[in-house]
Amino acid sequence: MGSKVRFYCDIMGVHPEVTGSCNLVVVKLPNGETIKFVVDCGLFQEKGYEELNRTLPFSPENIDFCLVTHNHVDHTGRLPLMVKNGYRGKIYATNPTCHLIPLALADSFKVLKDVSKRKNQKMLYTETDVLKTNILLEPCEYYQPVKVNDNIKVTFLKNGHLIGAALILVQISYPENEDINILFTGDYNHKNIFFDVPDIPEWIKKLPITVIVESTYGYMESTFMTKVFKQNVLEVVRNGGSVIVPVFSLGRSQEMLYEIKSMQDSGELDLSIPIYFDGSLAINYTRLYLKKDLLSIKPEMKDFLPENLTFVNKLNRPQVLADTDAKIVLTTSGMGTYGPAQRYIPEYLPRENAMIHFTGYTAEGTLGQRVKDTAYGDLVSVGGLIIKKQARVEYTTEYSAHAKADELIALLSKFENLKLVLVNHGQAYVKDEFAKRIVKELGPKNVGILGREYFYRVDPYGLARPPLSSKFN
Repeated sequence: MGSKVRFYCDIMGVHPEVTGSCNLVVVKLPNGETIKFVVDCGLFQEKGYEELNRTLPFSPENIDFCLVTHNHVDHTGRLPLMVKNGYRGKIYATNPTCHLIPLALADSFKVLKDVSKRKNQKMLYTETDVLKTNILLEPCEYYQPVKVNDNIKVTFLKNGHLIGAALILVQISYPENEDINILFTGDYNHKNIFFDVPDIPEWIKKLPITVIVESTYGYMESTFMTKVFKQNVLEVVRNGGSVIVPVFSLGRSQEMLYEIKSMQDSGELDLSIPIYFDGSLAINYTRLYLKKDLLSIKPEMKDFLPENLTFVNKLNRPQVLADTDAKIVLTTSGMGTYGPAQRYIPEYLPRENAMIHFTGYTAEGTLGQRVKDTAYGDLVSVGGLIIKKQARVEYTTEYSAHAKADELIALLSKFENLKLVLVNHGQAYVKDEFAKRIVKELGPKNVGILGREYFYRVDPYGLARPPLSSKFN
């Protein structure tokens, strides 16, 4: 009598560190059938990995379906590249994410077109590829399992990282075998000011499960975070200075608008101080937030815009740039490399009465990181200009949409039958340190580090065999 045939899947991380998120999963069924799918397909934003944006280390025409955790360009920006190279399957995402992705991809295309023109490079994809990508979007409801084929169903769980963000449970089944259960956290947070985040359902907590967990801030404790933004801003504007706040278009922009409104409501920020908001994509997202029930915003958070707010466009931007009076300017992009921030940073960096205040992660090689690393009074190259840094430059993680190490540990501790944890989406040294912490504090059967060097073979019981060298590195 022959031995029972086991079935399994191979999981590979296509991205080395934080941006360019993409996980490839190859499922092998006992009947010989192979199913391939990807979770996210984002753009690399670290300078050292830019060339990886131009290729995909798998054949998109052979991918059966795609899952998207949330609408940030480092998770969605290469979806049109997949389509350009032959992908024709569905792209499953939550309803809000499917509303947001077309705006994001259209904006990303404009940015890439501008970059390609300046660098005299061939475009990654065409506007037609973007339109074809939008057609493939398949909206899904939270907590309602979706059967993507005869052997795989997926369930999107609410995630506080962003409007529309999800943890994605993938359940792979085959007759007379236990299911393979894999949870992809995507970028994770347990809370969000704009909507409630329910706990993970009890039935999922009880599953024998493999968890692919992010580790962006896997080195930081939530208790170590110091709130400095409000104090810094008030100090500068009360002294007649201007504050430039680079923000991410989705999530951070809206949260910072609400933070400034709260400062006004408490009487700490004078209503006479003008607030400017610059960035077409961020403004379009904000208008979606204001539409009744479209993105399921909590009713009490509908009124999040501060008083004395002006939306900036190309016509009134020169006036804002030249103005020397006290003001607060929120501008995209959050890392300073793209969008109107490219205009504001060189204009305000040499001003002694100005402050540039970053509110989130700045990848290596970005303008934001360069400006932060330059000592006060030293010279820095910004868009071809050599500028003396005389403005105050600050940075805070208090608004980060990513869970910190202790909060990620708390998430993993919810699972009663944790078979395997694969640490994902973090700088190399952070992934290593966080993986060691998981072993020490939670002691699951196996812990690994996901990346381009290895793939992990997973079956219903967790790790099926030691990691194997991947076919790309």
